[in-house]
Amino acid sequence: MHIHLSNASDKPIYEQITTQIKLAILANKLLAGDTLPSIRALAKELKISVMTTKRAYADLERDGFIETVAGKGSFVTERNQDFLREELLRQIEEHLQKAVKTGKIAGITKEELQELLSLLLEEDN
Repeated sequence: MHIHLSNASDKPIYEQITTQIKLAILANKLLAGDTLPSIRALAKELKISVMTTKRAYADLERDGFIETVAGKGSFVTERNQDFLREELLRQIEEHLQKAVKTGKIAGITKEELQELLSLLLEEDN
């Protein structure tokens, strides 16, 4: 598993790790039952604090993406399709909020933004 950390990011390191693992799970790059590196191994690989990786894994477990079994490690959980859809919708909302904010800064009207979204959707077909 490859995780890229950026010092230039406005997100804390644990959140960068959490986001990248979630995306790998949502994109089926990590499947149910796959083993994640141990907290210590990931911290060593990324050259960061064990506490940082522990926080990332705790957040992933809280959100239902992984489960940790004492003495065995952390594993990707079976995904509930409703939960998966909800997570993807949350991500779409987040991206659209950023687009709206950027559009307002650029002086783009609601109609122009809707037209741009329609064009992008048409290009995808």
